[in-house]
Amino acid sequence: MRCVLFTGGARSGKSMWAERYAARLGFPVVYLATAGIGDAEMGERVALHRARRPAEWGTVEAQRDPARALADIAHGTVVLLDCLTLWTSNVLLANEQTAEQELAAEVTALLGLARERDLTLIVVTNEVGMGIVPEYALGRLYRDVLGRAAQQIARSADEVYLVTAGIPVELKALMPDWARREEGAW
Repeated sequence: MRCVLFTGGARSGKSMWAERYAARLGFPVVYLATAGIGDAEMGERVALHRARRPAEWGTVEAQRDPARALADIAHGTVVLLDCLTLWTSNVLLANEQTAEQELAAEVTALLGLARERDLTLIVVTNEVGMGIVPEYALGRLYRDVLGRAAQQIARSADEVYLVTAGIPVELKALMPDWARREEGAW
């Protein structure tokens, strides 16, 4: 298994870079979409993402439990999950009380499937913890659950890219030696 995480703010270019990364690998790609289309504006966003992807890429829609949605995926496939941000929102809105445990279990299942099937898993997520503290409890819970889920994936990731203003920077390559030694202590 290979795992790569792309994170950054809204409109930073993270999805575009994740797609470019996937395309250059030379293997079949399955785009794992977690967005639901609830209004016209979201429909336009989804349409733009679809138009940007190569026609030969498969698409699997999974607003929840992406490991189950990929149960029959072929060994060696590249899976691009876009995005952890919406997946987290879907889990949280389904059940606030147990969202963190449910999402952690779903992430564990997805990472386990990726290992079993020797997949290249590319995950896109927004970085939402760098702004102001949300005013409402649900916003703070969302920020916290998403941050912990991103850390869970980052621990398993071979590469972690922070994309800012369209420029990807590989973070794990910048980790100091002491942090690399303690990375397993997360």
